[in-house]
Amino acid sequence: MKLTIGHLYPDLLNLYGDRGNIQCLMSRCRWRGIEAQTIPFERDDKIDFEKLDIVLLGGGSDREQLLVCEKLREIQPDFKKYVEDNGVVIAICGGYQLIGKYYKLEDATITGLNLVDLYTEQEPGRLIGNIVMESPLFSMPVVGFENHGGRTRLGKGVKPLGRVLYGNGNDGRSGYEGIVYKNVIGTYLHGPLLPKNPQIADWLIQKALEKRYGKPIELSPLKDQEEREANQYIYHRFVKKDSE
Repeated sequence: MKLTIGHLYPDLLNLYGDRGNIQCLMSRCRWRGIEAQTIPFERDDKIDFEKLDIVLLGGGSDREQLLVCEKLREIQPDFKKYVEDNGVVIAICGGYQLIGKYYKLEDATITGLNLVDLYTEQEPGRLIGNIVMESPLFSMPVVGFENHGGRTRLGKGVKPLGRVLYGNGNDGRSGYEGIVYKNVIGTYLHGPLLPKNPQIADWLIQKALEKRYGKPIELSPLKDQEEREANQYIYHRFVKKDSE
């Protein structure tokens, strides 16, 4: 089995260790005997989404998001078609904001890709700190770190990735974090995300394989002892202690 991962604009959108997410996906494929390659796309590169199995859109500062804004408008039709055809996407922090309709800053508005019915608006103060949530997609808690000034609000019918157990999430008020739309996951969690949450990495790999080969795929289990211990440490440190 083979997979191709597209890393969009790593020169600009790599603020929160997104190369670590790529390394995690590549390693978990390799350990299972899945042949995987990653193609980085810079701003002047042409992207053929039909040849990609997973797309990573990482995080960047507001300035960097403005720099890719024009390029996003160019790729939007092809990217939208990819998503609606159940293409697999992981969008993190700034990338999460960019898959929505717009991100309204204090003195500018970034036009988004409009892949998912959501929008983001900057508000005073930043939502910073460790975050833990539970997601109906996974038996393990989802853990990470958030640092964002934008408040993301979901449109009708858009499902959040999970419910916040500790931290702020999408807007610090709703009690929810991230989104799931078709085979797209968007989230503010980074640090990087996937090494801390191998269950999300495996979800992405499984969905990508199922789309590529047109049949149900069951991934062979990995030991993940250290990953699970680290995950549980974060959960017990920030969630369990508050409930005791």
